[in-house]
Amino acid sequence: MSAVILLLIGLGAMALGYFLYSKFIAQKIYQLDPDFKTPAHEFEDGIDYVPTNRFVLWGHHFTSVAGAAPIVGPAIAVIWGWAPAFLWVVFGTIFFAGVHDFGAIWASVRNKAKSVGALTGDVVGKRARSIFMIVIFLVLLMVNAVFAVVIAGLMMNFPSAVVPVWGAIFVALIIGQMIYRRVLSLPMVSVLGVIALYALIGIGPMVPIQMPAEVAGMSGNAIWILILFGYAAIASLLPVWMLLQPRDYINGLQLFIGLLILYGALVLLNPTLVAPAFNSNVPAGTPSMIPLLFVTIACGAISGFHGLVSSGTTSKQLNKETDARFVGYFGAVGEGMLALAAILAATAGFATFGDWQTMYSAFGQGGVNAFVEGGAFIIHNGLGLPEATAATLLTVMAALFAGTTMDTGLRLQRYIFQEWGDIYNQQWMKKPSLATALAVGTCLLLAFGAGGANGSGGLIIWPLFGTTNQLLAGLTLLVITVMLVRLRRPMWYTLAPLCFLLVMTILALLIQLRTFWNQGNMFLLVLDIVVLMAAILVAMECAAALKRSRAEMAAQGD
Repeated sequence: MSAVILLLIGLGAMALGYFLYSKFIAQKIYQLDPDFKTPAHEFEDGIDYVPTNRFVLWGHHFTSVAGAAPIVGPAIAVIWGWAPAFLWVVFGTIFFAGVHDFGAIWASVRNKAKSVGALTGDVVGKRARSIFMIVIFLVLLMVNAVFAVVIAGLMMNFPSAVVPVWGAIFVALIIGQMIYRRVLSLPMVSVLGVIALYALIGIGPMVPIQMPAEVAGMSGNAIWILILFGYAAIASLLPVWMLLQPRDYINGLQLFIGLLILYGALVLLNPTLVAPAFNSNVPAGTPSMIPLLFVTIACGAISGFHGLVSSGTTSKQLNKETDARFVGYFGAVGEGMLALAAILAATAGFATFGDWQTMYSAFGQGGVNAFVEGGAFIIHNGLGLPEATAATLLTVMAALFAGTTMDTGLRLQRYIFQEWGDIYNQQWMKKPSLATALAVGTCLLLAFGAGGANGSGGLIIWPLFGTTNQLLAGLTLLVITVMLVRLRRPMWYTLAPLCFLLVMTILALLIQLRTFWNQGNMFLLVLDIVVLMAAILVAMECAAALKRSRAEMAAQGD
């Protein structure tokens, strides 16, 4: 099958989702009010609460939720064939992710920009809040610890990416000043920022920076991880307009240009999908497609992490409530487009079926490597760019998105500690600097405590990321659904995805439980049981909260 046909079907379906379905959700379900005073105006402080242009905020939101996960997940999931991955990415984006991300912003904005974890206590109950906060903490711990490993690995393996990855930070600082102080118009700043970013990508291969294999008794990989957490700690304390917003905004533009380059090369080359639509000859050890497909693709279709970003940072910067549709739903569409690109690169970016089989010789293979190698093959043959340059471009794209997610993730983890300080009346935990120190400390404890001197400890619990992340999405949809019931609005548009996610998450946890038992991995076995119990409790809280809310509504009606 032609990859171009699949591309046009996917993009067309997502466009219809944004222009038709999201408009219906905005008008009939969430009922957005352009005159509602958002928390960005009500609590404006110039640090976390900052009314922001919707295009700049979209850039922050989209690149924060994107990261490397929508590349890695779909590029692994194609081992079952391109058709299941494609269908879940497209329909998951339209009916699951868009409604979830959009709804999390709306719910938070309507409740003084509370994070979805804190909001759970008000909407569902204190027990649900306790479960939610534990799940949130686990997800953020996994994301921050693992993405540090991913970025460090990319910079060790691709020294040409070091200058563009770190240079982008300085570009963002300059752009932030220009936007905030209105030195230049947003279009002009955007053009200059993109030119600077791509100039750095061009310079990168000419000035490769290779970290020594060992520094002061530590591996080069571990040194990069320490540097990354030091940077993320500083970034999480800076005002959002200074670094977080402009860095995410310019990266958002860079991604769309990168996607246009990849999509353009795909159209010109018109390659054939060498992978099968449904792979009936999967490698030994590959788990069943259902339910593992859904938790493997995770962020490529729907992700609980998105709800944390939506309610943690995005809701504090929303200028008008009506901007939530563009920022939230279109942000999910952008993520879907990235996941679609990963699928096409990982299935059409190989010369033969044999080459593809070599890449996917075992479950878990592919991922970023398949995306970079397959995408570079398409760009080189479609546009004539040197394959090394194309590989650098895609590597930098993946590293920058992992970096922006890590920036936001550490800030969100700081918020969690501050919220715990508020809940349990621990004033010292509410101080930003101490909360940030706790966030960095827990990540480093996992990275080096469980992973030894190379700092790769986050990878140990990564196998549970997909299921924990989907459980988190279910919890967010539960909060939104209960709010809709209390407002006497249709709830099926959020309740149906919620039920589907809970069923698939519990099935996946049970399958993984057997796998960890067979492997003798007691650590992951215990952690799996904890998450499984949380999933079952969430299902029970869901039923109880909905029953209670409907009873309250019936009583008020009487």
